[in-house]
Amino acid sequence: KDISIYINSPGGVVTAGLAIYDTMQFLTCDVNTYCLGMAASMGAVLLCVGTKGKRFALPNSDIMIHQVSGGAQGQASDVERQVEYMFKLKKRLIKIISQHTGKPEDQVRLDSDRDYYMSAAEAKTYGLVDEVIKSRKEVKLLDGASPDASTAIAEAALPRKVEE
Repeated sequence: KDISIYINSPGGVVTAGLAIYDTMQFLTCDVNTYCLGMAASMGAVLLCVGTKGKRFALPNSDIMIHQVSGGAQGQASDVERQVEYMFKLKKRLIKIISQHTGKPEDQVRLDSDRDYYMSAAEAKTYGLVDEVIKSRKEVKLLDGASPDASTAIAEAALPRKVEE
């Protein structure tokens, strides 16, 4: 049975995100990812690493990629090591995004040099998501599956159009 991950995140700690990424790749089932609102930084990475064909964004979602950021303090030798580690993480994330979007690593490196914001449609063109969807019904049409319990809960939380 598929697992669905609903993402509305400004990002977070890269190492924690990589633990989630490794878990998503470790699973034998498909992992559907949905962007509701914002998927930025590590949130964008997790969005794009869902199962190919099952990565979605709602129309008013925003997706942002950028390079690793952080700070360092302490002795000069310790600061140097922390900076080296940040550059290793940067390379690792560029490779992951490249693998899951089909973009060359050099392109991802260039695009993520600064905050790079995309609409849902732009994220689809970039390869971060496969489809921009307005309703769960569109997903059912795409995969022929019925919604599971987690989908029903998430669907209930979404605003509904009020008919007069």
